[in-house]
Amino acid sequence: VQLQASGGGLVQPGGSLRLSCVLSGTTFSNFGIGWFRQAPGKDREFVAVTGSGRPTYYKNSVKGRFTLSRDTFKKTVYLQMNSLMPEDTAVYYCVGRNGWTIRFDAENEYTYWGQGTLVTVSS
Repeated sequence: VQLQASGGGLVQPGGSLRLSCVLSGTTFSNFGIGWFRQAPGKDREFVAVTGSGRPTYYKNSVKGRFTLSRDTFKKTVYLQMNSLMPEDTAVYYCVGRNGWTIRFDAENEYTYWGQGTLVTVSS
């Protein structure tokens, strides 16, 4: 199983960016997939996650601004990020695991990690 993330870049505050993550080696069936991020000098933190037949969960500070979606045919998940703020600056990691976990916001629950893509929000 591999996760290939892309879409990071430099954006001004208030702007938008869409991250993509292509899944290979398995399908979305019974697979939890989402995003974590790590800001400079800070611990990695949960951003959003979804799973087959599951609702999508978001970190409180991104609710209403970020949207996680997936294209089953393309085996791709997207993180649409709107109204970006400087505090959203981080390396964003696509993550995945077989099955679901109630501890979906814990990074050690995820087996598969993409390579990370840098998002910088700055004027």
